[in-house]
Amino acid sequence: MAVAPLLPDSYLEALYAGRARPLRSIALAYAARVRQMAAAKSYDLLWIEKELLPWFPYGMERWILNSAPPYVVDFDDAWFHHYDRSRWPLVRRLLGHKLDTLMRHAALVTVGNDYLAERAEAAGTRSVVILPTVVDLVRYPIAPQRVGTPPTVGWIGSPITDHYLSLVERPLKELVMGNVARLCLVGATPAALGALPAERHDWREDTETGHIAAFDIGIMPLADTPWERGKCGYKLIQYMACGKPVVASPVGINRDIVEHGVNGFLAETPEEWAGALRRLAADPDLCRRLGAAGRAKVERHYSLTGTVPRLIEILRQAAGRRPERTDAS
Repeated sequence: MAVAPLLPDSYLEALYAGRARPLRSIALAYAARVRQMAAAKSYDLLWIEKELLPWFPYGMERWILNSAPPYVVDFDDAWFHHYDRSRWPLVRRLLGHKLDTLMRHAALVTVGNDYLAERAEAAGTRSVVILPTVVDLVRYPIAPQRVGTPPTVGWIGSPITDHYLSLVERPLKELVMGNVARLCLVGATPAALGALPAERHDWREDTETGHIAAFDIGIMPLADTPWERGKCGYKLIQYMACGKPVVASPVGINRDIVEHGVNGFLAETPEEWAGALRRLAADPDLCRRLGAAGRAKVERHYSLTGTVPRLIEILRQAAGRRPERTDAS
């Protein structure tokens, strides 16, 4: 097995730090990807995360894949909406159906939710399997609940997603300024939520689970648009893996992960958000019950150990399916 990420760590470091993206390293990465694909024919199966060459038309990938082994395409976001819903007409015309074509000729498409599966099926994919986002529970500790201090409401994400916090700015401000709860943000930009007092941390892989374990309540606000309906609820699963109750917008897969009143609450309006957060902040026993139910659900449905055997089997089956050779479609 060989793993070949497209972009180097320097790209992500620049992205999360808010710096200009290193164009030279991006160009070199694309050239390296083309060279890597020359060796792909020696493998039994190619597993593609979303696409081989982002922002290039399908013809380039078709040229590479026609000499490749059977391939699997994996989606955990509605990546196709970057193209078919772009504000630029030229992008919509050249790339709007690129990923549909890529999926149609795949031996298998794996997706994280029903919304993505429906798109793959509409594209004419031969085989679609829904594999939920999973976590390695060994990495997610369950910390004892703190007493005697206001509970901590926590959010984890990336700088490009912290705009969702503005959806719940008013209820968070009421809680924090009223000393009902504290706020912790991991991975957000310094400008997120303005001057609202919050404990802020940069995101790092080696510290993320420790920060989540220090939360008392985890939140995932989302807007209800096609892009968000393709999300796979990773931060909710992380919170629940650490035994935390959650509050989330009732969008997409959030409705499946969060069982209202069982392992957390679904909240749509600012009033619903404020009510759910206040209820959890005032009732440590409720937090413990909902947190325990969330951890149990992750153990049943969203754990790495439970999903790996199924993944191995479907990849073995996909390796036996020869790719379709294509012209321009």
